[in-house]
Amino acid sequence: MGELTRAERLQVMLSDEELAALDQWRFNRHMPSRAAAIRELLKRGLLAEGFSTANRSSRSKDYGVIEEAGKPHGRRSRNGANGSSERK
Repeated sequence: MGELTRAERLQVMLSDEELAALDQWRFNRHMPSRAAAIRELLKRGLLAEGFSTANRSSRSKDYGVIEEAGKPHGRRSRNGANGSSERK
């Protein structure tokens, strides 16, 4: 049986709240590791449909894992204001 190799390392910075959300999701599904949980979430996200393409002017800080209190969930518009979470 062939061995799976993963040559690329990806570093992602998360807030304490985002990490807690990831760990809760992982433990609820009995995932063996954070890395396995992240790979599963990436697979699900890549297979999902109905999401708009990001604005060219968007920045990494415009995207989070969980909603912030009082801030609508969704990508930011070109003028920097939060966009709606409406999906096309």
